[in-house]
Amino acid sequence: VQLQASGGGLVQAGGSLRLSCAVSGFTLDSYTIGWFRQAPGKGREGISRISSSGRRTVYANSVKGRFTISRDNGKKTVFLQMSSLKPEDTAVYYCAVSRYNPITSHPINDIDYDYWGQGTLVTVSS
Repeated sequence: VQLQASGGGLVQAGGSLRLSCAVSGFTLDSYTIGWFRQAPGKGREGISRISSSGRRTVYANSVKGRFTISRDNGKKTVFLQMSSLKPEDTAVYYCAVSRYNPITSHPINDIDYDYWGQGTLVTVSS
């Protein structure tokens, strides 16, 4: 099982980026995918989750209304479209796979996830 996150970079505040998470070694459409981030000196934060079917999405309050998660099971890729970026969005972003398919109200917990990508750095300048 491998996950490859990409699409990070340097962007000005107010700008947009789209992160991709390409998976291999398993059938994507059976798994929940989560996006997490870790800012310098801070703990890991769960920011979004998409169900195996793609019909249920969840967002942390910190990104709700600005980020959109989507998936293309045929291409075995999950996306995170990030808009209206703020300096506080600066972090290393990780995608992760979970066999658990929770209800919408379940929080985005990293302990639910079995496999992790290597992370991609997003830097938002003010």
